[in-house]
Amino acid sequence: MLMRDLASPVTQAQFGDLVGITQPAVSELVRRKILPDGASADEWLLAYCDHLREMAAGRGGESGAELVAERARLAREQADKIAMQNAVTRGELAPAYVLEEVLARAGARAARLLETIPGTLRRRLPQLTSDDVQVVMSIVAKARNLAASMKLSDVDAEDDAVDELPAVEDEAA
Repeated sequence: MLMRDLASPVTQAQFGDLVGITQPAVSELVRRKILPDGASADEWLLAYCDHLREMAAGRGGESGAELVAERARLAREQADKIAMQNAVTRGELAPAYVLEEVLARAGARAARLLETIPGTLRRRLPQLTSDDVQVVMSIVAKARNLAASMKLSDVDAEDDAVDELPAVEDEAA
C-alpha cells in the first residue's frame, strides 16, 4: 500500500500492510491499547515503533517483565558460575567427590595410626593389665571405624561418638 497522507486515519488492514503485520494483529494491538483507537496513521506508526522498542528493550508489558526477570536470573547464574570458577582457581573450592576422597584417605591414615596405640602401650607401660589394654583396643577400634566410615555429610553432624566410648573404671575407686 502506498500512503500519501499519514495524518489521516487508516483502516487496520491498511496499517497492517504498511508495517507488515496482519489485520488481526493490528486489531489485537488496538484492543491492548497499544494503538489508540481512531488515531491517524502517523500516531499509530509512532505508537507501534515505540511498542517495538519497548519489547526489544525487555520492557513491553507482562512478557517484557518476564524477559527482564529472566535476564536478571541469567545474569545471577552467570555471576555465580564465574564466582565458582574463581574460587576453584584460588583453591578455595573443590568438587564434593574430591573432598570425600580426602576424608577417606585421612580416615585411613588416622586408623593406621590408632592401631599402633595398644602395642605402644604394652611396650612402654608393662604394668598395664590385658584388661587395660583391651579397653584401649576397644576405644581405638571404635575411633578407627568412625574415621574409616567418615563421609562429607558427617562433617556438620553432631559429634556424639565420644559420649559412646566405653567407660574406663578408675582403679582408685
